[in-house]
Amino acid sequence: MATESEAAVAVDCFDIEKVAALFERSLQEDDDVRMEDYLEAYEEIMKFFMLMGSVFTFVSSDVRSKLDILYELRKQDTDEAKHFDSIKTMLLYEKEASLLHQKGYVSGSRTLLRLHRGLEFVYEFLNRLQEIADDEKSHHVCKSAYNDTLAKYHSFLIRKGAQMAMYAMPTRGDLLKRVCRNVDVSRAVAKLPEMLQHMRIVYDRTEQLYAQEELHNLP
Repeated sequence: MATESEAAVAVDCFDIEKVAALFERSLQEDDDVRMEDYLEAYEEIMKFFMLMGSVFTFVSSDVRSKLDILYELRKQDTDEAKHFDSIKTMLLYEKEASLLHQKGYVSGSRTLLRLHRGLEFVYEFLNRLQEIADDEKSHHVCKSAYNDTLAKYHSFLIRKGAQMAMYAMPTRGDLLKRVCRNVDVSRAVAKLPEMLQHMRIVYDRTEQLYAQEELHNLP
């Protein structure tokens, strides 16, 4: 089994520019998000988690399995029926076909909702990270972002474990060097506001779609 450091070495970097482009490309019509680009962008976010190591286990532990579930559902699409082509088509299909509570069915809507909650945390953390200096520790902005987002869905033990792990986080400068290694860090940081802008639009659209279909409380 690979060690944490070996796993990180296998990941080249968190490509901020690529995430910005993918989230921008995922925007479909005025209110929808293309699933293919969303999942590819999330693959890059997974690299961010891996490069941060065990600190982000509280959010990354089951992301891989959730991405794989959505990939498998997308394989069911045909030229005649593209139920999992976008977030809107998936929510409407599963709701109208009464699949959301069907025994034995692994719901894409429920699976994506968990990724959606994780995306809010990533957005809030990176957005707040922009506001501190390179020599400042990053744990306090991570903790505040977590408490405002994912913590509300986690048990007491997970919350305590996550908050303890955050104290080991490096300064902003060292964190960015770690996740943006093998690329020009200054160029990557310059692209961060653009990436966050597109990420926020994707998040807001997804949030609105779940609200319209009253699916925020899927168990």
